[in-house]
Amino acid sequence: MDDVKAYYVTTPIYYVNDAPHLGHAYTTVASDVLARWHRQRGERVWFLTGTDEHGQKILRTAEANGVTPQDWADRLVDESWRPLWEHLEISNDDFIRTTQQRHTDRVQEFVQDLYDKGEIYKGGYEGPYCVHCEEYKLPGELIDGEGEFAGQKLCAIHRKPVEILSEENYFFKLSEYGDKLLAHYAAHPDFIQPESARNEVVNFVRQGLQDLSISRSTFDWGVPVPWDPQHVIYVWVDALLNYATAVGYNENQEKFEATFPADVHLVGKDILRFHAVIWPAMLMAQGLPLPGKIAANGWLMVGGEKMSKSNLTGIKPQDLTSHFGVDAYRWYFLRAIAFGQDGSFSWEDFTARYTSELANDYGNLASRVAAMVGRYFDGALPEATADGEAEQAIREGLVKAVTEADHRIGDALDFQGGILAVFDFVKQVNGYLTEQEPWKVAKDPSPEARARLATILCTAAESLRAVAVLLNPLMPETSRKLWDSLGAEPSLGALADQRVQEAAEWGKLPAGSTITKGAVLFPRLEEKPTA
Repeated sequence: MDDVKAYYVTTPIYYVNDAPHLGHAYTTVASDVLARWHRQRGERVWFLTGTDEHGQKILRTAEANGVTPQDWADRLVDESWRPLWEHLEISNDDFIRTTQQRHTDRVQEFVQDLYDKGEIYKGGYEGPYCVHCEEYKLPGELIDGEGEFAGQKLCAIHRKPVEILSEENYFFKLSEYGDKLLAHYAAHPDFIQPESARNEVVNFVRQGLQDLSISRSTFDWGVPVPWDPQHVIYVWVDALLNYATAVGYNENQEKFEATFPADVHLVGKDILRFHAVIWPAMLMAQGLPLPGKIAANGWLMVGGEKMSKSNLTGIKPQDLTSHFGVDAYRWYFLRAIAFGQDGSFSWEDFTARYTSELANDYGNLASRVAAMVGRYFDGALPEATADGEAEQAIREGLVKAVTEADHRIGDALDFQGGILAVFDFVKQVNGYLTEQEPWKVAKDPSPEARARLATILCTAAESLRAVAVLLNPLMPETSRKLWDSLGAEPSLGALADQRVQEAAEWGKLPAGSTITKGAVLFPRLEEKPTA
């Protein structure tokens, strides 16, 4: 198994100029579900996240708070970023920080190599610069300011005034890679997802690329340019290289070859161009393989506005997990929003979906089945001996759900579609119980009725066994509780060792398994907290 390349999935590395909000957590949870799904397929997985700690924005934030940039980054990572990912059960294999020496040394080596190959030259540049994007802007990317910013040009993403910067910098010959990038996009139509994002990038590259300024000399918070320490390396060149430095670039060749390139980079659509244009061009220049795909998620909207730290809609994930629970939080955003599209969040929608789908459909099913096995068979799973067409329909429904969920989540990055496939099956099992009425069958003492009752409850319990496996990457805590309630571990082993593609194999949960009614999986919600 170790000689097979790892399935390598990454989040963006996040700026530490403030604490994480729902948008950061959305991308990270999606990445985690993808990584867990592939682990549950039995694959070797490497899942990377981390923080981007250099650049002018970090420097200014630290100065505004009266501390050094490194102290600011250390505080944010230790007090906000790492604790949130642990809280959300993010299963990353590594957490890279761009201030770590394992990163900065390799960044200098990478850039030095490009310089030695003639891919980098010295030149001057003047233009509008957005500090929040850490990017020079083209005139067509600016909007006219209004109100307090009247008469000024604003960044269209952050809606903050740009600054006119003039400095002597080093440039990467990005303009020479336009045709090569377009050829790669054409040969690999799934390289950029969704299609709308792909079209946007293709159109941008077709208009012609400008050479990229890859150094800054007006501030010093960054990785020094190795041949000219008066300059620091442009923060985006520094940041993108984390995907290589974290897995052993120029340091651990065996690990690097067993992991790189990433199979999937999950990013927000506002940083898509960096990942789909600059990053592959840098790799081409260095003769390194390109990632499998770059998938851009949409924006989370609150009250019609993109969620960000700057527009005061940056709700903390903990505000929601304290009310709905961590598993419901992980489920909701991937269930409610088609990955790749913008989506709106509201307390009312979350509450309605939680009550209907999690508590009533899924949680109630688990509770009912455990209660009936306890009542009618003293908590020991009986043997199914009276199968019929109704049971066959359930088995067929499960095969469909497993096939659909595995393809949609594991391959197509259609988290919503995969989740819906599983919950359609949950609804089918609920409908099966409603039609079979085991509580009525239990009143008939005949051997035939007893066998029928056993078969109904066995079918429902076996269905839940499969659901626990399918939902484990999405809702690990709830799935562990259900696995324990079904008494599955003594005979089947740990939940993490169950393979999603084998979840539809019927009859795995043996007769005699001890079924217990544990705590309610999705408790009734308290009143919405008030500010």
